Amino acid sequence: MANRKIVVAGAGMGGLMAALILSGRGYDVRVLERAATPGGKMRQLFADGRPIDAGPTVFTLKRVFEEAFASVGLDFDACAPAQKAQVLARHGWDDAARLDLHADLARAIESVRAFAGDAEAAGFARFSADSARVWRSLERSFARAPAPDFLGLVKGAGFAGLPDLLAVSPFTTLWRGLGGYFRDPRLRQLFGRYATYVGSSPFLAPATLMLVAHVEQDGVWMIEGGMHRLAQVLAERAQAFGARFCYGAHVEEIARAGAGFSLRLADGERIPADAVIFNGDANALAQGLLGPDCGAAAPAAAPDRRSLSAVTWTFASRTRGFPLVRHNVFFSRDYKAEFDALAQGRMIEEPTVYVCAQDRGDEDRPRAGAERLLALVNAPAIGERGALSPQDAAACGRRMTERLAACGLTLDDPPSLAAMTDPSGFHALFPATGGALYGRASHGWRASFQRPGVRTRVKGLYLAGGSAHPGAGVPMAALSGWAAATCVSADLTSR
Repeated sequence: MANRKIVVAGAGMGGLMAALILSGRGYDVRVLERAATPGGKMRQLFADGRPIDAGPTVFTLKRVFEEAFASVGLDFDACAPAQKAQVLARHGWDDAARLDLHADLARAIESVRAFAGDAEAAGFARFSADSARVWRSLERSFARAPAPDFLGLVKGAGFAGLPDLLAVSPFTTLWRGLGGYFRDPRLRQLFGRYATYVGSSPFLAPATLMLVAHVEQDGVWMIEGGMHRLAQVLAERAQAFGARFCYGAHVEEIARAGAGFSLRLADGERIPADAVIFNGDANALAQGLLGPDCGAAAPAAAPDRRSLSAVTWTFASRTRGFPLVRHNVFFSRDYKAEFDALAQGRMIEEPTVYVCAQDRGDEDRPRAGAERLLALVNAPAIGERGALSPQDAAACGRRMTERLAACGLTLDDPPSLAAMTDPSGFHALFPATGGALYGRASHGWRASFQRPGVRTRVKGLYLAGGSAHPGAGVPMAALSGWAAATCVSADLTSR
């Protein structure tokens, strides 16, 4: 195995997991990363001189990582200590309407009852049970498979499991499906937001995305040192197994070379490989950004099939009013208007705002002075059009802070334009995406079956990351990397 050279192009979550698994199995692994640090979208910036997560902030399905680490003889809890959140998120609609979702389901049901009444609490209990059924039906036969396969899903679910899928009307939209559980529009808004976890609209995404509710209920964790620490741990453990990481290494071409490949870097260096795992957006291959030999590796995704982008701010500020916990959501008054604007390629006039207060946990206990904050609003994936003008960027920031203020949160030190990343910034970081952060949008029941699997049309070239199956999100990207590593190992052995 040691003489089989495997190159991982990109040190995002999928690539890091693939590198860990393969190096742990004894393969010669080399990771090429354009940035100066590992993580990809799980990047780290600085606010008030302190590091702050500027990408994914919610860590779920911890057992995926526990199982992956165990498969190469490691204890994940020892490598990446984490604390389980008791408050999954705090939600606000105005300066009075607030709702906490708790990790304890019974407590969460009572929280919904106090917020919206007995009927809505009963609906939430049914919704929670059904979301668990959907996840059980999809986890083994779909999420952990190397490629999306409808017949495989049906076969995997089996005769007994198929009713669990059909019970939640997979052919209807999430928004419509939520109407069967909740009459209160605020609760439909809250649980409809789960579609945005995969960069999609709740008005177009399938009802099966209700499974996100169960994934969160199963556990949201806070990793010591923040989410970027997770990327560092994966890189460190892979290096301990012998993997070599090359940062500042920009791959410009992946070319065939006999039975293997030759990767050309921006500085002209060529690196041979028996197999390549590409941990960038699959559309970069389809658009020919990595050369003609791999242009047919994955199907192209049209701009109208892209997932959402975002505008984010990473900054430090003293706060007053709204009692922040780690994860907070401040909802707009018109959710449909938000997604209508996004579908038309426009910035949102009154956005829903997510705020991660990285210095907090379950309690409203701010540190003395300014605290680290990440604020995010959804945006269309139009990064090729260029950066927002200074006027538009300022207006976007003003709308964000106005929504927070309407829900009772005052920022004493609002973020500057320098703290902002817009779709053009994400497009520059992740080429061929337009700034889309989640690969293809999950719109319609067929969308999940249109994502490319980890094996591409080019023999020996594999995909890992959120643009590949099983999709976006930290645990899903990790599963793609694990699946890619398994396929590489099996295919090299069979050769």
